Amino acid sequence: MSISMYQASLPVLVRGLTSLQGILGKAEAHAAEKQIDPSVFINARLFPDMLPLARQVYITTDTAKGCAARLAGVEAPRYEDVEMTFEELHARIQKTIDYLLEFNAAQIDGSEERSITLKMRSGPIEFTGVNYLLQFVLPNFFFHITTAYDILRHNGVELGKLDYLGGR
Repeated sequence: MSISMYQASLPVLVRGLTSLQGILGKAEAHAAEKQIDPSVFINARLFPDMLPLARQVYITTDTAKGCAARLAGVEAPRYEDVEMTFEELHARIQKTIDYLLEFNAAQIDGSEERSITLKMRSGPIEFTGVNYLLQFVLPNFFFHITTAYDILRHNGVELGKLDYLGGR
């Protein structure tokens, strides 16, 4: 049995974003319960040279919407990266989920050999669709969700493995 590019991408990304919503929800509740200014969490980092929580959310959502658009051969929407409250971060994630849900399997399947070029600071990187998904998108996406989880867990938010994995 083979798996389609659609099955391997968009449902996985939606599930990860939904888990990130739950993780942020627990952080927001924790901040309220402990009377901690929410900006403490939103600006928190694991180490001074690492990006803060808000940027982890930006990169996670940008990776997801970029994946759908590139695999479908369309232009991705641009986000301004200005969200600095839990409410705004939730809205950004939901906007991304809604965007992903606009695609269907016919738009994504068959993209295995699509030529995808990422413009990076160090120069362009060329991928086929399947290599882009498996070697760039999924590792990058889960790295930033994991880092968001770790930032919040490090700062006392009670999170567990099932919060990361999400519902079945």
